[in-house]
Amino acid sequence: MEEGSQNSEQLFEDDGNELEMEGNDIDIDSNGLDIEGNCLDIESNGLQDDCDGMLEIDDNHESNGDDATAVSIENGISQGKNYPPPVVGMEFESYDDAYNYYNCYAKELGFAIRVKSSWTKRNSKEKRGAVLCCNCEGFKTIKEANSRRKETRTGCLAMIRLRLVESNRWRVDEVKLEHNHLFDHERAQNCKSHKKMDAVAKRKVEPTVDVEVRTIKLYRTSTADPVGYGNLNSLEGEISETVDRSKRLKLNKGDSQIIYDFFSRIQLTSPNFVYLIDLNDEGCLRNVFWIDSRSRAAYGYFGDVVAVDTTCLSNKYEIPLVAFVGVNHHGQSILLGCGLLADDTFESYVWLFRAWLTCMSGRSPQTIITDHCRAMQSAISEVFPRAHHRLHLSHVMQSLFENLGELQESDVFQMILNRTVYETVKVDEFEMGWDDMIRRFGLADHAWLCTLYEERERWAPVYQKDTFLAGMCTFENGEFRSSFFDGFVHKQTSLKEFFGKYELLVQEERKTEAINDLESRDSSPLLKTRCFYELQLSKLYTNEIFRRFQDEVVMMPCFSITQVHANGPVITYMIKEHEAEGDRSNIKNFEVMHDKAGTEIRCICSCFNFNGYLCRHCLCVLHYNGVEEIPFQYILSRWRKDFKRLYIPELGSNNIDISNPVQWFDHLHRRAMQVVEEGMISQDHYTVAWQAFKESLNKVRLVADKHV
Repeated sequence: MEEGSQNSEQLFEDDGNELEMEGNDIDIDSNGLDIEGNCLDIESNGLQDDCDGMLEIDDNHESNGDDATAVSIENGISQGKNYPPPVVGMEFESYDDAYNYYNCYAKELGFAIRVKSSWTKRNSKEKRGAVLCCNCEGFKTIKEANSRRKETRTGCLAMIRLRLVESNRWRVDEVKLEHNHLFDHERAQNCKSHKKMDAVAKRKVEPTVDVEVRTIKLYRTSTADPVGYGNLNSLEGEISETVDRSKRLKLNKGDSQIIYDFFSRIQLTSPNFVYLIDLNDEGCLRNVFWIDSRSRAAYGYFGDVVAVDTTCLSNKYEIPLVAFVGVNHHGQSILLGCGLLADDTFESYVWLFRAWLTCMSGRSPQTIITDHCRAMQSAISEVFPRAHHRLHLSHVMQSLFENLGELQESDVFQMILNRTVYETVKVDEFEMGWDDMIRRFGLADHAWLCTLYEERERWAPVYQKDTFLAGMCTFENGEFRSSFFDGFVHKQTSLKEFFGKYELLVQEERKTEAINDLESRDSSPLLKTRCFYELQLSKLYTNEIFRRFQDEVVMMPCFSITQVHANGPVITYMIKEHEAEGDRSNIKNFEVMHDKAGTEIRCICSCFNFNGYLCRHCLCVLHYNGVEEIPFQYILSRWRKDFKRLYIPELGSNNIDISNPVQWFDHLHRRAMQVVEEGMISQDHYTVAWQAFKESLNKVRLVADKHV
């Protein structure tokens, strides 16, 4: 296959398999998540006018005043101003659009491109794929080496691979951004690809990206008009009567200024703090999202299960707060981002989820737990299509009683309902129990209950055995605490009061985590049995998680273990357990499958998926088979006290353009922040880090003195 130009039409005989593009394994590059919208520059005296360029929100939220300037979320690779760097998943309406986009991106940065290869379907002239590369790709051939032309190729690997999908869209399925040479803007302007740039290339190409990394309309602002109640463009004392109040954030007088003052203050102490603001067409605040660098870093360790707390929004609190909540290695709730929404519509939730996902480098959680809300459910299907969406069981049960009128006072009904929901371990048991309850209390025609039953797979424990929940749901009594601000934010809490408490709560959370880290590291839990499993995990788990596991160990002496089935190395055991001490009449059976060859074990109670550690039934079977240690795959790193966690921003690429001072700052700043974070681990770490900073500063000053 020969190298081509923009108009190259090389043929490539293939078997047709290359036309299939799987969307489930999209590689997400944190350097390629860009945020598009109207740039509202940071100025204390007002808004900069006519900012229509594409904006990529930067961790530091700095702007140089240029309307067209774009700053990457994760700098480390050269960025264009008006054109974001390519990422896997970008899609275009045509091949020409894709080519023109990459050509415009290259022109801005200062390099040229060419078509390295392209191919068509067998017996067809229709183009099916292409590789666009940097003009410095490869090296001269032997024939070309004998010519007098200057060598311009450096073996550069920068490229994008395009593929036709669904017969009408072109998708980027491979990207390499790093160049091994400096950019030459003057030479690039005169190259063939840029000279032949057609009129289509001169407009801004807006690619659509895969649902989990797509470009989203987000806005940033640095000023707010306190008189306009969130209308950033209103003059003093004037509020546009034509603005639909339902499409804007419901704020009291002065709240916009409070939001702005809070964001400005946080940025002074947390340079990697990010906030995103959504404006409607009239310039009114509609939705707001913010997150700090520690929360973004914590998500890398604890992003498997995330709860979306919409208590304030759904219950019509004074502040329409939505919080993303996770659970750390101590089982403690941690904050993973906050938002203020104008309403609880599909559009608002989609904006919020995409904003949050973008700040999390496009990595979706395994499981998302929410309230029962149709709009939010649709938004999650749109933004997080591969995540397990589950409903708060306690909220479902509460709403169930509220919608059943007089039955909520019936002790018999409550007993049957709780037994059906919490105590059944098999699907058929749940179904039979539910049908019996419906018939017994005459609820066959209850529309709301029928709707809830149709969604049972999202809330009934018996259907969630393959869903990892990291202990965020306890199915024994339905209790669930996902509200990070529980007890601090009430129905009448004002925005001013909330932001006054916010920093204290976040600091308290992190202080508690640090104290728990020290206690887990320096103390040895008191053992209650002689079981080696207890001793083993007392050395590995944090104190709180070990105490939870210890409860399972204490209950290990089950009443009987019986082998009921064998299929090669896979053996099924039946564990008989009394529900209450001394009560021999009520016995529950638990099936446990043990694969001796693969050292795998699974109990029908699914404690490992629900809580993240093995249950007493599995421990009994392991002990019965003479297994002296819990297999490593059942000791999760998210619970370990010896796992090194550093809450620092992602460093991105180490390849920088040494001619670009902006990249010098970004690269040095990130490295310095890494030293700062590690230097805070202990007093000894702090002393070493401080000494290293002083020595580095002295060395840098000596270099400067030599050039004086």
